[in-house]
Amino acid sequence: MRDGSGTPASEPAANPNLLRWAVRLLVVETGLLAVLVLVLVVADFTAQASSGRTAIAVTLYVAVIAALLGFLTRSLARHRAWARGPAVVLNMLLLPIGFTMAAGGLAWMGVPLMLLGLAGAVLLLAPGTRAALLTQ
Repeated sequence: MRDGSGTPASEPAANPNLLRWAVRLLVVETGLLAVLVLVLVVADFTAQASSGRTAIAVTLYVAVIAALLGFLTRSLARHRAWARGPAVVLNMLLLPIGFTMAAGGLAWMGVPLMLLGLAGAVLLLAPGTRAALLTQ
């Protein structure tokens, strides 16, 4: 449905504050992953692992995800609309990871992880964030 000016009447107003908060949250997530990479590197060199290859593979996997999230964060800060979808997916992946942690006895870590992922996804999926990405 269009209004008198020819633009869709239901278009949400661009809200750059939502986008800023989403980027801030992604910066926090990237920082937490970077800290996890450092912890894993230290553990790789100091702990007795049953499989050194597996330990290094897990560390590299987390490092790649941290780098990807950092790249997506930077892209969203520069108002690149294409980065929103992959960032939403990474945030949604925190839900089953957090649930598994909570169910496995690590609720103190799993529940905040789920809340972090949910908050990130909500901020990124908000209509105002979409509009802010399309208007900038």
